[in-house]
Amino acid sequence: MTIEAVTPTSPRPIRHSIMAQRWHDLSFLHWPADPATVQRFLPPGSRPDLFEGVAYVGLIGFRMVGVGPLPGLGIPYLGTFPETNVRLYSVDGEGRRAVVFRSLDASRLLPVLVAQAVFRLPYKWSRMSLRRDGDVFTYTNHRRWFGSRARSRMVVRAGAPITEPTPLEHFLSARWGLHVDAFGRSLHLPNVHPQWPLHRAELLEFDDELVAAAGFPAPSSPPVSVLYSPGVPVRFGLPSTVRRGQPKRIDRTALGN
Repeated sequence: MTIEAVTPTSPRPIRHSIMAQRWHDLSFLHWPADPATVQRFLPPGSRPDLFEGVAYVGLIGFRMVGVGPLPGLGIPYLGTFPETNVRLYSVDGEGRRAVVFRSLDASRLLPVLVAQAVFRLPYKWSRMSLRRDGDVFTYTNHRRWFGSRARSRMVVRAGAPITEPTPLEHFLSARWGLHVDAFGRSLHLPNVHPQWPLHRAELLEFDDELVAAAGFPAPSSPPVSVLYSPGVPVRFGLPSTVRRGQPKRIDRTALGN
Protein backbone atom coordinates (compact mmCIF):
# COMPACT_ATOMS: atom_id res chain seq x y z
CA MET A 1 0.00 0.00 0.00
CA THR A 2 1.24 3.47 -0.91
CA ILE A 3 0.19 6.33 1.33
CA GLU A 4 -0.68 9.50 -0.56
CA ALA A 5 1.73 12.37 -0.13
CA VAL A 6 0.91 15.41 1.97
CA THR A 7 0.09 17.95 -0.74
CA PRO A 8 -1.06 21.60 -0.57
CA THR A 9 -4.08 20.87 -2.81
CA SER A 10 -6.28 17.80 -3.05
CA PRO A 11 -4.72 14.81 -4.82
CA ARG A 12 -8.19 13.54 -5.78
CA PRO A 13 -10.73 15.46 -7.91
CA ILE A 14 -14.39 15.50 -6.90
CA ARG A 15 -16.76 14.74 -9.78
CA HIS A 16 -20.04 15.19 -7.92
CA SER A 17 -20.36 17.71 -5.08
CA ILE A 18 -22.90 16.99 -2.38
CA MET A 19 -22.25 20.02 -0.17
CA ALA A 20 -20.44 23.36 -0.28
CA GLN A 21 -19.42 25.78 2.45
CA ARG A 22 -16.77 28.31 3.42
CA TRP A 23 -14.50 28.21 6.45
CA HIS A 24 -13.53 31.64 7.83
CA ASP A 25 -11.07 32.85 10.49
CA LEU A 26 -9.63 29.51 11.56
CA SER A 27 -7.21 29.01 14.42
CA PHE A 28 -5.40 25.67 14.57
CA LEU A 29 -3.94 24.47 17.89
CA HIS A 30 -2.13 21.11 18.11
CA TRP A 31 -0.55 18.92 20.76
CA PRO A 32 1.24 15.56 20.54
CA ALA A 33 -0.98 12.57 21.39
CA ASP A 34 -0.39 8.94 22.29
CA PRO A 35 -0.88 6.84 19.10
CA ALA A 36 -2.44 4.03 21.15
CA THR A 37 -5.06 6.43 22.52
CA VAL A 38 -5.71 7.84 19.05
CA GLN A 39 -6.19 4.33 17.64
CA ARG A 40 -9.06 3.63 20.05
CA PHE A 41 -11.07 6.49 18.52
CA LEU A 42 -10.55 5.71 14.83
CA PRO A 43 -13.08 3.94 12.58
CA PRO A 44 -12.28 0.35 11.61
CA GLY A 45 -10.01 0.21 8.59
CA SER A 46 -7.95 3.25 9.59
CA ARG A 47 -4.94 3.81 11.81
CA PRO A 48 -3.19 6.88 13.27
CA ASP A 49 -1.34 8.98 10.73
CA LEU A 50 2.00 9.86 12.28
CA PHE A 51 4.50 12.61 11.63
CA GLU A 52 7.99 11.41 12.50
CA GLY A 53 6.41 8.80 14.76
CA VAL A 54 4.11 11.26 16.59
CA ALA A 55 0.30 11.48 16.56
CA TYR A 56 -1.49 14.79 17.11
CA VAL A 57 -4.78 16.06 18.51
CA GLY A 58 -6.06 19.36 17.17
CA LEU A 59 -8.44 22.00 18.50
CA ILE A 60 -9.74 24.19 15.67
CA GLY A 61 -12.05 27.18 16.01
CA PHE A 62 -13.61 28.96 13.03
CA ARG A 63 -16.77 30.29 11.44
CA MET A 64 -18.78 28.07 9.09
CA VAL A 65 -20.34 30.20 6.33
CA GLY A 66 -22.89 29.46 3.63
CA VAL A 67 -23.47 25.73 4.08
CA GLY A 68 -25.59 24.53 1.17
CA PRO A 69 -25.85 22.10 -1.73
CA LEU A 70 -23.72 24.20 -4.12
CA PRO A 71 -21.36 27.20 -3.89
CA GLY A 72 -23.41 30.38 -3.57
CA LEU A 73 -26.52 28.51 -2.45
CA GLY A 74 -25.97 28.63 1.30
CA ILE A 75 -28.94 28.14 3.59
CA PRO A 76 -29.88 31.53 5.12
CA TYR A 77 -29.17 31.86 8.86
CA LEU A 78 -28.89 28.10 9.49
CA GLY A 79 -25.91 27.77 7.15
CA THR A 80 -23.63 30.20 9.01
CA PHE A 81 -22.39 29.67 12.57
CA PRO A 82 -19.28 29.40 14.78
CA GLU A 83 -17.79 25.93 15.17
CA THR A 84 -15.02 24.35 17.24
CA ASN A 85 -13.80 20.81 16.64
CA VAL A 86 -11.42 18.36 18.26
CA ARG A 87 -9.80 16.22 15.59
CA LEU A 88 -7.32 13.43 14.96
CA TYR A 89 -5.40 12.31 11.88
CA SER A 90 -5.86 8.96 10.16
CA VAL A 91 -4.86 6.91 7.14
CA ASP A 92 -6.86 4.03 5.67
CA GLY A 93 -5.98 0.82 3.83
CA GLU A 94 -6.05 2.63 0.48
CA GLY A 95 -3.51 5.18 1.66
CA ARG A 96 -5.95 8.09 1.98
CA ARG A 97 -5.03 10.55 4.69
CA ALA A 98 -7.96 12.12 6.51
CA VAL A 99 -9.36 13.71 9.66
CA VAL A 100 -11.38 11.93 12.36
CA PHE A 101 -13.53 14.21 14.50
CA ARG A 102 -13.89 13.47 18.20
CA SER A 103 -16.33 16.35 18.61
CA LEU A 104 -17.75 19.25 16.64
CA ASP A 105 -19.46 22.04 18.58
CA ALA A 106 -21.81 24.33 16.64
CA SER A 107 -24.29 27.04 17.61
CA ARG A 108 -27.18 26.03 15.29
CA LEU A 109 -29.27 23.14 16.57
CA LEU A 110 -30.81 22.04 13.26
CA PRO A 111 -27.47 21.58 11.43
CA VAL A 112 -26.22 19.67 14.49
CA LEU A 113 -29.15 17.25 14.31
CA VAL A 114 -28.87 16.84 10.51
CA ALA A 115 -25.12 16.11 10.67
CA GLN A 116 -25.69 13.57 13.42
CA ALA A 117 -28.48 11.82 11.52
CA VAL A 118 -27.02 11.84 7.98
CA PHE A 119 -23.28 11.42 8.57
CA ARG A 120 -23.19 10.21 12.19
CA LEU A 121 -20.77 13.02 13.02
CA PRO A 122 -20.33 13.80 16.75
CA TYR A 123 -21.81 17.31 16.61
CA LYS A 124 -22.81 19.03 19.87
CA TRP A 125 -25.08 22.02 20.28
CA SER A 126 -23.27 24.87 22.03
CA ARG A 127 -23.53 28.54 22.83
CA MET A 128 -20.64 30.07 20.90
CA SER A 129 -19.10 33.28 19.68
CA LEU A 130 -16.21 34.36 17.46
CA ARG A 131 -15.13 37.95 18.01
CA ARG A 132 -12.47 39.83 16.06
CA ASP A 133 -10.57 42.87 17.31
CA GLY A 134 -8.00 43.79 14.68
CA ASP A 135 -5.68 40.80 14.39
CA VAL A 136 -6.94 39.19 17.63
CA PHE A 137 -9.63 36.49 17.49
CA THR A 138 -11.58 35.26 20.54
CA TYR A 139 -13.40 31.92 20.35
CA THR A 140 -15.78 30.99 23.16
CA ASN A 141 -17.81 27.82 23.61
CA HIS A 142 -20.25 26.59 26.25
CA ARG A 143 -21.72 23.21 25.37
CA ARG A 144 -25.50 22.93 25.81
CA TRP A 145 -25.56 19.24 24.93
CA PHE A 146 -27.17 16.78 27.33
CA GLY A 147 -24.70 15.20 29.75
CA SER A 148 -21.85 17.61 28.96
CA ARG A 149 -21.25 21.23 29.90
CA ALA A 150 -17.70 21.47 28.54
CA ARG A 151 -16.40 24.98 27.92
CA SER A 152 -13.62 26.48 25.86
CA ARG A 153 -12.09 29.90 25.38
CA MET A 154 -9.08 30.72 23.25
CA VAL A 155 -7.66 34.06 22.18
CA VAL A 156 -5.32 34.02 19.19
CA ARG A 157 -3.34 36.82 17.54
CA ALA A 158 -2.76 36.32 13.80
CA GLY A 159 0.72 37.17 12.58
CA ALA A 160 2.62 37.26 9.32
CA PRO A 161 1.64 35.13 6.32
CA ILE A 162 3.61 31.92 5.87
CA THR A 163 5.33 31.76 2.50
CA GLU A 164 6.36 28.12 2.81
CA PRO A 165 4.77 26.01 5.58
CA THR A 166 7.00 23.54 7.36
CA PRO A 167 6.43 19.81 6.76
CA LEU A 168 4.59 19.60 10.11
CA GLU A 169 2.36 22.58 9.23
CA HIS A 170 1.46 20.92 5.94
CA PHE A 171 0.77 17.65 7.73
CA LEU A 172 -1.61 19.26 10.24
CA SER A 173 -3.57 21.36 7.74
CA ALA A 174 -3.50 19.71 4.28
CA ARG A 175 -6.26 17.13 4.77
CA TRP A 176 -8.59 16.17 1.95
CA GLY A 177 -11.27 14.10 3.58
CA LEU A 178 -12.62 12.63 6.77
CA HIS A 179 -13.11 9.12 8.09
CA VAL A 180 -16.30 8.32 9.97
CA ASP A 181 -17.99 5.17 11.30
CA ALA A 182 -21.61 5.44 10.10
CA PHE A 183 -24.42 2.89 9.93
CA GLY A 184 -22.08 -0.03 10.52
CA ARG A 185 -19.66 1.06 7.78
CA SER A 186 -16.42 3.01 7.77
CA LEU A 187 -16.70 5.84 5.25
CA HIS A 188 -14.29 8.24 3.59
CA LEU A 189 -15.84 11.62 2.71
CA PRO A 190 -13.55 13.65 0.38
CA ASN A 191 -13.26 17.41 0.12
CA VAL A 192 -11.44 19.93 -2.07
CA HIS A 193 -10.45 23.55 -1.54
CA PRO A 194 -7.65 25.95 -2.53
CA GLN A 195 -4.31 25.82 -0.78
CA TRP A 196 -4.53 27.11 2.78
CA PRO A 197 -3.40 30.74 3.25
CA LEU A 198 -1.64 30.18 6.58
CA HIS A 199 -0.30 32.73 9.07
CA ARG A 200 1.93 32.47 12.08
CA ALA A 201 -0.14 32.94 15.23
CA GLU A 202 0.24 33.45 18.97
CA LEU A 203 -2.01 31.96 21.65
CA LEU A 204 -2.75 34.79 24.09
CA GLU A 205 -5.31 33.10 26.37
CA PHE A 206 -6.46 29.52 26.71
CA ASP A 207 -8.98 27.75 28.94
CA ASP A 208 -10.37 24.52 27.48
CA GLU A 209 -12.37 21.46 28.50
CA LEU A 210 -13.18 20.14 25.00
CA VAL A 211 -9.95 18.17 24.54
CA ALA A 212 -10.46 16.37 27.85
CA ALA A 213 -14.14 15.76 27.04
CA ALA A 214 -12.94 14.09 23.81
CA GLY A 215 -11.00 11.49 25.79
CA PHE A 216 -7.51 13.02 25.98
CA PRO A 217 -5.55 14.52 28.87
CA ALA A 218 -6.35 18.19 29.32
CA PRO A 219 -3.52 20.23 27.74
CA SER A 220 -0.96 21.08 30.41
CA SER A 221 1.58 22.71 28.11
CA PRO A 222 1.38 25.19 25.24
CA PRO A 223 0.45 23.77 21.83
CA VAL A 224 3.41 22.79 19.65
CA SER A 225 1.76 24.49 16.67
CA VAL A 226 -0.49 27.57 16.48
CA LEU A 227 -1.68 28.70 13.04
CA TYR A 228 -4.29 31.10 11.68
CA SER A 229 -6.01 31.17 8.28
CA PRO A 230 -8.50 33.69 6.89
CA GLY A 231 -10.22 30.71 5.27
CA VAL A 232 -11.10 28.84 2.09
CA PRO A 233 -14.19 27.76 0.10
CA VAL A 234 -14.81 24.00 0.36
CA ARG A 235 -16.73 21.33 -1.55
CA PHE A 236 -17.48 17.79 -0.35
CA GLY A 237 -17.90 14.77 -2.62
CA LEU A 238 -19.72 11.47 -2.39
CA PRO A 239 -18.55 9.13 0.39
CA SER A 240 -16.95 5.76 -0.31
CA THR A 241 -16.66 2.69 1.89
CA VAL A 242 -13.40 1.97 3.72
CA ARG A 243 -12.46 -1.68 3.86
CA ARG A 244 -12.58 -2.89 7.45
CA GLY A 245 -9.63 -4.59 9.08
CA GLN A 246 -6.55 -2.88 10.44
CA PRO A 247 -4.27 -1.51 7.70
CA LYS A 248 -0.73 -2.86 7.63
CA ARG A 249 1.91 -0.81 9.38
CA ILE A 250 3.97 1.09 6.86
CA ASP A 251 7.61 2.03 7.15
CA ARG A 252 7.94 5.73 7.94
CA THR A 253 9.98 6.34 4.79
CA ALA A 254 6.74 5.74 2.83
CA LEU A 255 4.74 8.41 4.64
CA GLY A 256 5.49 11.20 2.21
CA ASN A 257 6.58 13.60 4.99
